[in-house]
Amino acid sequence: MTAGDRRAARAVRPSRPRRPYRRWTRDRVERTALRLLRPLVIAALLLATAFPFYYMVVLSLRDVQALILDPGALFVPPDEITLDTYRQVLTPEEEGGQGFVVFIRNSVIVSVAAVALTLLISIPGAYAVARLRFLGRRQVHFLFLAVYLFPPIVLAIPLFVLFSLLGLRGSLPGLALVYISQTLPVTVYMLRNYFETVPRSVEEAAAIDGCGPLATIWRVTLPLSRPALMATGLYVFMIAWNEFLFALLFLVEDRDRWTVSLGLSQLAGAIEVPTTVLMAGSVVLTLPIVIVFFACERLMTGGLTMGAEKG
Repeated sequence: MTAGDRRAARAVRPSRPRRPYRRWTRDRVERTALRLLRPLVIAALLLATAFPFYYMVVLSLRDVQALILDPGALFVPPDEITLDTYRQVLTPEEEGGQGFVVFIRNSVIVSVAAVALTLLISIPGAYAVARLRFLGRRQVHFLFLAVYLFPPIVLAIPLFVLFSLLGLRGSLPGLALVYISQTLPVTVYMLRNYFETVPRSVEEAAAIDGCGPLATIWRVTLPLSRPALMATGLYVFMIAWNEFLFALLFLVEDRDRWTVSLGLSQLAGAIEVPTTVLMAGSVVLTLPIVIVFFACERLMTGGLTMGAEKG
């Protein structure tokens, strides 16, 4: 084959298609940056939230002598793990412990009572604001939130005087009523927003089937609103479990009626209490909230209204 024939063959041979040039547009740069930064941000947030709790657990499992020798250790060897701190925290005061079992019982009673009474009162109130038509309907739920314009200490003084006159100061039911006055406005606001998302056609179908207003709320609206009820109940439970100011004002005179927050403040203010015991008390205060949250997570995110209405 001559040189001319080779040039002719190369001219006839089809050229390979060139890949299209992808320009680095602003949208492409942002998408690439978000794809790379998302796992880093999630890991940073997880580390920032989980590391304090992890270090608190590590300190609670260490012996105080080992802590003094190596205070910055992030891992506890299996042979150094001790549960004496938790034993000291949970042992009754008469036996030389801190008596946190009594505090946990009191906190459970107050928190559960506050959740039950708050939902019992806020459900009909929120449903009335969401469904009924009356003068000032659009403004009433904002008036409920006006109570949060005042700091808690301003409300503590009149509540302290009122409950002293009623003979409820120093009692767990009185403290639960105080918490209701704090949580009821925001729970009405939260439930009202959710009740408005429940399809009216579902309630109208229940009315056609013969359900009255109360039966409609009980059999239709509340089952569909279970995620909102769980989220609201968890919110009230967390406030009642961790609250300190009103518990201090109403229960400080009787140690047998203290809540966990009061018991933990006593540990924090005592000079003779080791840091490991304080961390064990902090774990006892925090762990129930974590357990309740993960137990209710599926119900809170269930989205039970999905598919309730056809078309």
